[in-house]
Amino acid sequence: MGPAPPDDGDTPVQVVLDALDDPDCRAILREASQPMTAKELSDACDIAESTVYRKLDLVSRATLVREFHDVHPERGRITRYQRDADGLDITITDDGVDVTVDRPARTVDERLADMWSEMGDEL
Repeated sequence: MGPAPPDDGDTPVQVVLDALDDPDCRAILREASQPMTAKELSDACDIAESTVYRKLDLVSRATLVREFHDVHPERGRITRYQRDADGLDITITDDGVDVTVDRPARTVDERLADMWSEMGDEL
């Protein structure tokens, strides 16, 4: 679901604004302070699970959430989603509008997990 966040925190303006304009996306961002499955987000936000997946796609394209993949011995691959923004800066410039997403600092373990996840997506 969506590309990894850019290293510099810059994200296309309209994609971020579209996600923030959607009340379901905002609800997901509020609830996803810790990794949660789509089912858990559906229950917490009182949104149909099929809708949660569409909204997760939108906030993923805006690079406002990150995905975690686990393998459960009985249920297979489990994806969890967590908010990946501490704040947003919107700047009006002579060339237009810029949006910068402030991201939480990642531990070495989290960066390694991100790399491992990306490798798994390529397989």
